[in-house]
Amino acid sequence: MSQLPSTNLIPALLTDAAIYKDGVGMLGVGSIEMPDFEFMSESIAGLGIAGEVDAPVVGHMKSMTVKIKWNTCNPTATSLLAPEAHQLEIYASVQAYDAGSGIYEHQPVKVVIRCPPKKVGIGKMEPGKKMEPETELEVYYLKLWQNGQEMAEVDKFNYLFSVLGVDYLARVRANLGKDY
Repeated sequence: MSQLPSTNLIPALLTDAAIYKDGVGMLGVGSIEMPDFEFMSESIAGLGIAGEVDAPVVGHMKSMTVKIKWNTCNPTATSLLAPEAHQLEIYASVQAYDAGSGIYEHQPVKVVIRCPPKKVGIGKMEPGKKMEPETELEVYYLKLWQNGQEMAEVDKFNYLFSVLGVDYLARVRANLGKDY
């Protein structure tokens, strides 16, 4: 059987991930629900349009939240209760199957977010069970890399929205006199 070229990489699953605050010290053990990218939009209808469309506002995202469900309460996770923007770094490894070579590859994923707290829970108390406290944070800034490539960056306060290296708010910043 001949080996096919290594071209058909199939992303399969998340091998594991870890969350750090300010680049040091793993925060705890649990799971994280990452935010969705959802554009603000406005319904457009009128003369010259055959119906109605929801037009996305380029670079303007609706509220973005990240939710972390911990196994138990812990001091490091509780520190996210401080009313300030925290910088969290999520490092992950995505397993992909190379259909050409038949080998599994592991690609790095990194997400950096700046986020103040919205809600911090203590969890439930039941003997022999996880407490499952949940922390919910509002995302002001997010940058995503996969396999070393910048994928997306959102900075709501600095008018930055970039996808695969294209800054879709550059012209808007210039128009507003914010081109710094």
